[in-house]
Amino acid sequence: MSARMQNRSLASRDSRRMLVISSTLAAIIFAVVQLQPLPLVTLSADFVRIEAAAFAGDGANSGARESVPTTALFGMDTEPVTEGEISRKWEHAKARIAREHQIVERCRANNVCPAAAQRLIDLSSEGAGRSDRIKVGLINRAIDLAIRPVSDEVQWRLPDHWNTPFETLQSGQGDCEDYAIVKYLALLEAGISKSDVKIVIVKNVFPEEDHAVIAARVEGEWLILDNRTLTLVRDTDFTRAVPKLVLDQEGVRRFILRGRPDGSAAEPGRLALRKRS
Repeated sequence: MSARMQNRSLASRDSRRMLVISSTLAAIIFAVVQLQPLPLVTLSADFVRIEAAAFAGDGANSGARESVPTTALFGMDTEPVTEGEISRKWEHAKARIAREHQIVERCRANNVCPAAAQRLIDLSSEGAGRSDRIKVGLINRAIDLAIRPVSDEVQWRLPDHWNTPFETLQSGQGDCEDYAIVKYLALLEAGISKSDVKIVIVKNVFPEEDHAVIAARVEGEWLILDNRTLTLVRDTDFTRAVPKLVLDQEGVRRFILRGRPDGSAAEPGRLALRKRS
């Protein structure tokens, strides 16, 4: 056999060997990929950090969800508060929220709305038809982006003023409790139950100041909606703040901190929202 024919024979065997190796590697890689779990996905298009698991059961054809035990907000007991500045302000705010809710209901019936009422309807429609978890996240994001943070001293020349939802949406600005009050009504308009939406007053550790957020219960889990971040945080993961008061349709309640000698979170005679911004 000539040297040329020997070279051709060797080249042919090498080609067949490479083909077999390549085919084997491709089969192994395919098998490994098939066994790998899919990673969690975020809704980057909506800029809302909701795990892909939130989509489970989303839509009209979803099956029944497994029931999830409901725990107390922050896992803490509360007791009613009937006196103090916060109680008076919340009773006044609830009456004004109820009036604006009636305006929104008339808008839905007549299709004739003041601009602020229509804006609230649009915000509460964010995520319509989606799961409650996604709906809450999208409403939270839309409201945070619709309002510019500004202090009461700048806006009203007052140390503390609670806007109605319409006032905040008309001006496009407000401070933490103004964000929370708009979210409170928007979530109710979106169909979230009154028992599942609360305004919470917390005391931040740094900076040391009072701050208002929303707590929304979704699938038995409390999520915190804070105007300082677009991220939904579980109440059990909400750190660097001490819960003080919770405001809802039943009135004002005080969180009981077991570490205090009297077990209370705040002194009844000193219930006022003290903020720096």
